[in-house]
Amino acid sequence: MTRLRSIRGDDLRRALAQEAARIMFEHGVDDYGFAKRKAAERLGASEFAVLPKNAEIDAALAEYTRLFAADTQAETLAEQRRVALDAMEMLEEFEPRLVGPVLAGTATPHQEISLHVFTDSPEAVSLRLLEDRIQYRVGEHRVRMNAERVLQLPVVQFSVYDLPVEATVFPRDGIRQSPLSPSDGRPMRRAGVGEVRGLVTIEPPTD
Repeated sequence: MTRLRSIRGDDLRRALAQEAARIMFEHGVDDYGFAKRKAAERLGASEFAVLPKNAEIDAALAEYTRLFAADTQAETLAEQRRVALDAMEMLEEFEPRLVGPVLAGTATPHQEISLHVFTDSPEAVSLRLLEDRIQYRVGEHRVRMNAERVLQLPVVQFSVYDLPVEATVFPRDGIRQSPLSPSDGRPMRRAGVGEVRGLVTIEPPTD
């Protein structure tokens, strides 16, 4: 009986991960908690249901993309990475790093391009955008550095070629420690301008 309940629980958890992934892909949602709650509501799961981990949703999202968007995902990702490079070159004085799904290759068509930039004067980022007459919005973003330390950091949101970009502004010494990924709890991978330029370079075919 315990085994049967466990199987049913696993099936529900898998279904919730798949539905959350669909919501994230089709509606451009990047909040795992919201996607989980919406999936539970749509599937009629009780409040006691064991919700999937963020990493399980990422796996379901990769599978959803492979099944339903394989023909367009590579082109979309390539464009997102080209725009990311343009944004990074514009903000190069702040040592930008690309992070998140656009770097990992799992971005949805609605995904924001996520950058980390580094300066002890956050308003300098806004001033740089003003110089290029780029409209922007300023907000805040919570990042978890470790189990005990959570930072509230400025974030600057703008668009490049109509694609959304979000730059989280760290102190200059924040380049030495990457925050934890909301997906798997490990330090986020960061890529500098050189690495991203390599990602968007198309190698010529070899005979």
